[in-house]
Amino acid sequence: MSAAESLVDWEEMLGATSPLAALLPGFHVRVQQQEMAARVAAVLGDGGVALIEAGTGTGKSFAYLLPALLSGRQVIVSTGSRALQDQLIEKDLPILRAAWPQSLRSLRLKGRSNYLCPYRLQEALRDGVTATLQRDLLRVADWAAATREGDIAELRSVAEDSAIWPLVTSTRDNCLGADCPAQSSCPVLEARRQAQEAELIVVNHHLLLSDLALKAEGKGDLLPSADALIVDEAHQLPELTAQFFGQHLSAHRLAEWGRDIRVAALAEAADDGDLRAAAQDWEHAVQRWLESAGEGRQEWCPDDDAGVAQQFRALLRCFEPLHGQVRAAAVRGKGLEQCARRGEELQSVLAHFAAPGLEEQEVRWCERRGRGLLLHATPLDPAETLQKHLFSQFDAVLLTSATLRIGGDFAQTRKLFGLPESKDFLAAAPFDYARQALLYLPDGLPEPSSPGYTRACLEAALPVLEASGGRAFFLFTSHRALQEAAAILSSRLRYPLLVQGQAPRSRLLERFRTAGDAVLLGAASFWEGVDVQGEALSTVIIDKLPFASPGDPVLQARLQRIRERGGDPFRDLQIPQAVIALCQGAGRLIRSEQDRGVLMLCDPRLRSKGYGRIFLQSLPPMRQSSELAEVQDFWRESA
Repeated sequence: MSAAESLVDWEEMLGATSPLAALLPGFHVRVQQQEMAARVAAVLGDGGVALIEAGTGTGKSFAYLLPALLSGRQVIVSTGSRALQDQLIEKDLPILRAAWPQSLRSLRLKGRSNYLCPYRLQEALRDGVTATLQRDLLRVADWAAATREGDIAELRSVAEDSAIWPLVTSTRDNCLGADCPAQSSCPVLEARRQAQEAELIVVNHHLLLSDLALKAEGKGDLLPSADALIVDEAHQLPELTAQFFGQHLSAHRLAEWGRDIRVAALAEAADDGDLRAAAQDWEHAVQRWLESAGEGRQEWCPDDDAGVAQQFRALLRCFEPLHGQVRAAAVRGKGLEQCARRGEELQSVLAHFAAPGLEEQEVRWCERRGRGLLLHATPLDPAETLQKHLFSQFDAVLLTSATLRIGGDFAQTRKLFGLPESKDFLAAAPFDYARQALLYLPDGLPEPSSPGYTRACLEAALPVLEASGGRAFFLFTSHRALQEAAAILSSRLRYPLLVQGQAPRSRLLERFRTAGDAVLLGAASFWEGVDVQGEALSTVIIDKLPFASPGDPVLQARLQRIRERGGDPFRDLQIPQAVIALCQGAGRLIRSEQDRGVLMLCDPRLRSKGYGRIFLQSLPPMRQSSELAEVQDFWRESA
């Protein structure tokens, strides 16, 4: 079937007389949605890789879910967030199945930590928990007796960040696997069994990449081998791939291993005081290593003279004696046997971070965050990893997002994904940006490197906030700038001020919507995945072009690699990454046909630097102005 013939069919499937139109009173006919569905169907039928940019309001979830459901193929759909995963399963797919009852069976599959572990729940009930967790534990126990799926998101009466969840869920490290006495009632195993039988499986990127990484290591799999893959929010995939195909080691993981050895030894080898003492020595060595690291990120060199490297070498000297003792004691119980298995895995990871000279393939770095210390080994080129481990695994791969084009085309995006060619398609947003939005580029602001830059941005933004009556997101590229702005605006703003970090994101958004005239200050987590429709969000202000921190060791290593290969690091990596991030932030503004708003970009480099036009060309086609009076007129006209 050609794309043109397919389009005729999809006009009927998603048109004014379609089953969806009969089922949904507010259904909008969108030509872009029909065209995208036709493209998705063609790629699912013919194979290959497609890049599809689908603007906000296209209705892209229906445009890929319906062709997938009717394709007759086993399809995995991967989303960038658990919220979108839940939306597809709980809202979109039930609607589509009601309209087309003959469509394929679908299933949501999450990572292990999202499911109850019956064995660990029983252990927690037997051993007891602290008084502060007792109520949450009893709620979990009551729910466990009634749940069918064991998905912890079902239990809304226990907070997502409750300390009870790590005690009643499992990780790869502490799962007993085939030796678990509660294996027959394991929700994780049941979910994976059902996934083998489902034709459409909805996962998130973390689970997808965990599965591909396990397969690459020859350590089994988490997902069935499907015919096709659809990746929503695909702009996140290169960076996440680098994370999941790297090596990671945390002080928490090392300390937990020592603690679990002590607990298992007490229960299964109480007479072995030497083993418990060795485990305690190990925990002390981990703590000394943790305390030796400075805050922030830095390159990791295992044989240099820095204190953190010296303490790591001391840690290695403690490892072999403890590992030998726990292996010898493994025959005395399942807990010790599992600790011995974990020791084998830790031995491999420790050796990786102790080995010299792996700079050609990866960059190794350490990161101290509060009370945590992590070592990372990150692949230098995620595009190579995607080619080898993702695109080769499926007959058809569709990558879709609201932000895939850079400077108006897909060429740079293909480079980021390592694609020599792709089937490209733009499903433009169905909004009238020229009427609905105004892009304000204020004159007279200093260079972003200026010490007074944030204060200058605020002075320029205050009259804009007055003109819109609050109702704004003010997005920052750094937490330092966000905190400076919060301190200044707290005494200058007559609207409710909400600041990231004051409360969980979901609660801040709820307060923002309820207030109706609030100003919310946010950093990274508010630049994407946030949907506020209507008048409550009428202005988005962005302080700087979101270039990645030049001091980041991963970025520095990648830039050097591009230079060595004769490329231009700024053009080939830094600009594409920043364009996608900026378009995600700008995309918070217009979310429906009724929305109107002002996008204010403070950074003067948009007009003073040649590369600024790449950013401007990548934004929706809004009317531009550098006059505050036009912003004020825009809101007077709206009123």
